[in-house]
Amino acid sequence: MVQSDTNLSVDTRERVLHAARQAFMKEGYRASMDGIAALAGVAKQTLYNHFSGKDELFAETASLTSNALSVTLAADTGDVRACLLRFAETFRTRVLCDEGLAVFRALVAETPRMPRLARAFFDKGAEKTATQLAQFLGHAMKDGRLRRDDPRFAAEMLLSLLGGFEHFRRVCGADAPAVGETVRVERIVDCFLRAWAPDRGNRT
Repeated sequence: MVQSDTNLSVDTRERVLHAARQAFMKEGYRASMDGIAALAGVAKQTLYNHFSGKDELFAETASLTSNALSVTLAADTGDVRACLLRFAETFRTRVLCDEGLAVFRALVAETPRMPRLARAFFDKGAEKTATQLAQFLGHAMKDGRLRRDDPRFAAEMLLSLLGGFEHFRRVCGADAPAVGETVRVERIVDCFLRAWAPDRGNRT
């Protein structure tokens, strides 16, 4: 069965984006369009049939990565700790993975030149995750499962604990801590839960 021109176009675009992601991860924005075309197995002109130039291709790659880095919480089962542990494990896996770190490095280097792209990357990834986490924490606070406070502040605090220094360490290529990932995640979540433990005296 012969593929339609539309399917071929979609397949080519996906192949180009995959190649661009690999190239930008390895070389940053200095990756060449010739190199990306060769990696995708297409003619250089094919890239320009889908994207106006390297800026647009880089922006599309960053956007897709940002969407992939956002994390949603699983259905609230009533067990705040279990939900936060699942969230924390997924968040750290995505944000601290090689691809997430590589795109972050490349984007930060281009932020002065492409500030709108950097803001869009933030909005679709970190901001989206923080907003959804704040909603989850807000419900838990309202139900008395967490101490009542500003849920947005609590969300940003937890995300800082989960990323923060560890993200900086990995961006700089420093050695990972000796403690295992599971133990580290549990310690972070439990520390957060102690800080936001419900006040039994004021619980309704």
